[in-house]
Amino acid sequence: MHIRPELQALRGDDAPQRCAQTRFNALLAQWRADPLVAAAQAELSSFANGAPLEDLPVLAALFAPHEDAAARFCGDLVGRFARALDDDPLGQVPLRHYTDDLATSLLLLRSGSASLALQALDGPGLARRPSAISAAFAPTETWEIVLDGRAEIERVRLVAPRPGGAELAREPLLLEPGAVCHRLGTVEALPVRRVEGTLVTLKLQRHTGAAGAVTCEYRLADGALLHQAAGSPRDSRLELTTALLGRMGRTDAAPLLAAMAEEQGSASLRWQALRECIGLDSGLGFATLCGIAIKPDDPLAAPAGALRAQLLETYPELAGVQPCPA
Repeated sequence: MHIRPELQALRGDDAPQRCAQTRFNALLAQWRADPLVAAAQAELSSFANGAPLEDLPVLAALFAPHEDAAARFCGDLVGRFARALDDDPLGQVPLRHYTDDLATSLLLLRSGSASLALQALDGPGLARRPSAISAAFAPTETWEIVLDGRAEIERVRLVAPRPGGAELAREPLLLEPGAVCHRLGTVEALPVRRVEGTLVTLKLQRHTGAAGAVTCEYRLADGALLHQAAGSPRDSRLELTTALLGRMGRTDAAPLLAAMAEEQGSASLRWQALRECIGLDSGLGFATLCGIAIKPDDPLAAPAGALRAQLLETYPELAGVQPCPA
């Protein structure tokens, strides 16, 4: 293994690294203190709370078609850090970022469920991957403006749901610099087919779903439902937590899981909690299942009733099982 002299020197004295990071943090603070950036951050808070984009002049200007406001906004920040990295190559940009062989993103601003991010999509990286065979519809609202590059995309609209899937309408589109795309993620998706060089965009997005909203993935060929997931990070974390409690055999968590199953909110989270509760404490879980099944206004009433009938047919002794004393 070859270790460059600069890295070797840091083993004995990390002061240069700490000083470089202090300078990077100061650069970010200066950028955020800029009146335009501060105004964008304030408007992003209103945007997260449901304000229409047209009522937010700074953010709206960034997504005006074929205008240069977005390029200037992003170019200022990128220019500052590009010059800083020339002087301090080991410094780290103190913004959340991600990169792989296809996509790179830099989170510029965030407020609640709303975010403003700079993104790049690598054309050769996309060409090495199989063509998309599905489209995901998430509870989000998104604006995107192309800063550089060209891409062939497909607009996929969810026309109507049907048993086991949905009817989809598809149309090809071409993205060029200055183009702006707006979409409601629950009814429209924009899979990218081909990119010339690198596609650079500024993306504004907010979560629009109420509690329990889900993301659905459909196969493009026939509209079959391939996957369904919680529409919010919170619900995803809680579903994973309930599954973990079940795998750990935590019978002491059964009362909490029963309470979660009876709450209002995400149907998939409640169903996951109910399943794990039944596995940990069959008496308490079955009683909770029966209680949900008899509530006519509960969206889980029908599946709960079906599961109750199935369990009683397979395990008739459940009718007399008492809750576990643990």
